[in-house]
Amino acid sequence: MKFHYKHTLYASYLGYITQAIINNLAPLLFLTFQKQFNISLESIGILISLNFIVQIITDLLSAKFVDKIGYRASIVGAHILCGIGLVSMGILPYVFANPYVGLVIAVSINGVGGGLIEVLISPIVQSLPGEEKASAMSLLHSFYCWGQVGVVLLTTLYFYVVGTEKWLYLPMIWAVIPLLNMLLFLKVPLHTIEEEHVLIPFKKLFTAQVFWLFIILMICAGASEQAMAQWVSLFAESGLKVSKTMGNLLGPCAFAMLMGAARVFYGIKGSKINMKKALVYSSILCVISYLLAVFSPIPIVSLIGCALCGLSVGIMWPGVFSLCAEYYPRGGTAMFAILALAGDVGCTVGPGIVGFVSSGVERATITLSNNWFYSTSSTEIGLKTGLLLAIIFPVIMVLSIMMLRKNIMRNGDIRVE
Repeated sequence: MKFHYKHTLYASYLGYITQAIINNLAPLLFLTFQKQFNISLESIGILISLNFIVQIITDLLSAKFVDKIGYRASIVGAHILCGIGLVSMGILPYVFANPYVGLVIAVSINGVGGGLIEVLISPIVQSLPGEEKASAMSLLHSFYCWGQVGVVLLTTLYFYVVGTEKWLYLPMIWAVIPLLNMLLFLKVPLHTIEEEHVLIPFKKLFTAQVFWLFIILMICAGASEQAMAQWVSLFAESGLKVSKTMGNLLGPCAFAMLMGAARVFYGIKGSKINMKKALVYSSILCVISYLLAVFSPIPIVSLIGCALCGLSVGIMWPGVFSLCAEYYPRGGTAMFAILALAGDVGCTVGPGIVGFVSSGVERATITLSNNWFYSTSSTEIGLKTGLLLAIIFPVIMVLSIMMLRKNIMRNGDIRVE
């Protein structure tokens, strides 16, 4: 069989589905970890942060070694690591005397693989022949959402049929996808940005004030998305007291479906959308959705707020990527690595703040918050307080977009050729 660039695109889609598995499978197991291994909310928050911290380190290092060892070896290695990490998640907690150590090792391996996928897939797709790069990028990122939907639905079905006590086999089943996609990336043609252009020097990217605005935007995009995505399952089950099945369907599944729908819409209509305005409107909707999730006295309305958050953050990550690629078309792997790094900083800080604040408030048993959140459970009060503080990220995003527009109006076209 002869492979074409369309197969490269399909492999890239599966790559983002793999990353969705890496980032979203563990959160569905957090309550199980908490009960079976007696792991605290703070320790669970550390697992979330660890995943993205490892991805950050990988982003930093990849800017140096990917161009030297090549895209194919890097992307194949990334999928192998994801497969190993998923298998390890089901095995290592039972190998070590302290199960948490096994989870830390598995999450770290997954973080390296997921970080490489994040850095590599976007420039691979950006360099494929054809126009409408922004639309292609948004459609690519939508597959992360559909991967998340698949993870939630199939994991929920697995638990319904098999039971949560046999959770350890689940990560091993999901490991099949990265291992099969690894074989596909061994065969498909790869065409990278560096083959056609002389790249912007790495240091020059940091000399422009505008590029720092893109970094801030990526941090806020990652934080706005993952602060909700990583905690919504536990928030629904433990905070809102709904069943695991309903919590997963109305929480992370609805979140991912609306996020994916937003990215598909942008993928179809991308060339006709003013991305700066769209990011402002999305950020405002994000603030509203967080407020709805936190302050509604009705659990189902809170879950609607969680789902709307997915709609609001849908175009943030691919939108900032596309805007930056438009203004820095010769940014190459280094630029995408820096943007991915900034996004992962946000993915670490956002859920990390929610976990840290939630754990602190839960331990302090602050009764004053009962009047704010219509809650009597210390866990629910803690989670809602943490989610409330996460609103700062979409607010900063609005301010950064305003600064970007003012900079463009003042200096004219900022595109760096």
